[in-house]
Amino acid sequence: MVRKLSKLALIALITIVVVAATAISTTPPIHPIPELPAQSNLGLNLARSMKLLAESNNQQSNTVRVLFYGQSITRDDWWKEVEADLKNRFPQADIITQNLAIGGFAAQRLVFNVERDILSFYPDLIIFHVYGDHFKYEEIIQKMRILTTADIAIQTDHFGAKTDPKKPDSDWSDFMNNDFLPEIAEKYQCELINVRSIWRQYLLDNNYQPSRLLRDDIHLNEHGNFLMSESVKNNLVANKDAKDTKTDRVKTYKVNQDVDYKDGKFTLEFVGNRVDAISSPSGEAKAKILIDGKPPSEIYELYVFTRANYTPEVDWPWDVSAPFHINWEKPPVEEDWKITILNVEQQESETLNFTFRLTGTKTGIDGVGSNQEVFISNSGRVVILPEHWWLKTVDGKPSPIKPGYELKFRSQLLGTDIYQKPEFRGFNRESTVTLAQGLKNEEHTLEIIPLESGKVPISSIRVYNPPLRKKQSL
Repeated sequence: MVRKLSKLALIALITIVVVAATAISTTPPIHPIPELPAQSNLGLNLARSMKLLAESNNQQSNTVRVLFYGQSITRDDWWKEVEADLKNRFPQADIITQNLAIGGFAAQRLVFNVERDILSFYPDLIIFHVYGDHFKYEEIIQKMRILTTADIAIQTDHFGAKTDPKKPDSDWSDFMNNDFLPEIAEKYQCELINVRSIWRQYLLDNNYQPSRLLRDDIHLNEHGNFLMSESVKNNLVANKDAKDTKTDRVKTYKVNQDVDYKDGKFTLEFVGNRVDAISSPSGEAKAKILIDGKPPSEIYELYVFTRANYTPEVDWPWDVSAPFHINWEKPPVEEDWKITILNVEQQESETLNFTFRLTGTKTGIDGVGSNQEVFISNSGRVVILPEHWWLKTVDGKPSPIKPGYELKFRSQLLGTDIYQKPEFRGFNRESTVTLAQGLKNEEHTLEIIPLESGKVPISSIRVYNPPLRKKQSL
């Protein structure tokens, strides 16, 4: 009797496993799979970044920095799926991602943030979408080309809830998606991700209304994030036919081969706006860095202000009510800054007038100002215009602006005066030190001067030369 029950139990167990396996294999996908453009015609303007990814292996893990940039559409969750897909397809690459998109910032406002964000992260690949003024859109692309050597992928618009996919685009949507963006992609050699075409076909194929993919009139729900990630991933391919027409935008010079040791120092003449030192396994000696006879800390172009009260977890600047653009009149130094709110007067339901005090860790108390007037600190190291304060909050959330509230930021040097060997990252990964990032893109002379006996642990120097200069076309 025991044997008979055991046999029946075994048969039942096998049946359950078979049924479960069949159910798994025949379960349809959560969402219909979109029909995507053939990849043989895609990735043609992503030659450098995709080659770095594709050629990474156990012996050489290339570092590729990917920036997602734009406004709230880019902050939706689809970008995380693209990030995961890149890391899954190129597991040997050292992929570093950041999403610095700013919700609610159309092109005419986002343009004020581009220089800080681009120079601070200095990506190899930018994935970009923004609404707004088309002249400012082009200015943003120009800045990307002037400030960085990155490949750029630009997205056309998806369908909002009030758009009919059965009708041709009209007016502004027609101009932007069918004329302007393709022309900009061609003019600046950007990869064009034709989201709108994919979106239209998907809606028609499945007889969906645009709202099926949205959580409101424009932002993506889970289904919309799926389609956006599929659309973007499809373009991020290493196409064998892709040609890098700007092969000199990143050049590596080997020490004792391309960079000579003479008169007690290494000297390299270069053209570019960024220069890195790549560490060698042997040696520990430190070295002084000079560019055009100056230590990097004395080159004011190398300083940027960080976002005030920024962390990746907050919706900046909505959650923190901060100035979104900070400048200077006189060159800054590297230091931490603090704005302390003093008095607050609410004029209307959404209007705040307040005074504040600025303090620097090196400069000290540097003046008192108001958000209603141009503020120039006593030292001239901080300038804030009244129109550069962002005081709105999400969904009527109370503003954090009140007496005693503090906003902290930093004037940061993108470089170093002293080269010191960085932490070892493994034999297949480069350990680099950025000597200067944000230089004027012109001729420079780099000097590396040993400060102590022993071999300076630098194997090579890498120079980044953006393809576009101010008042110049590609």
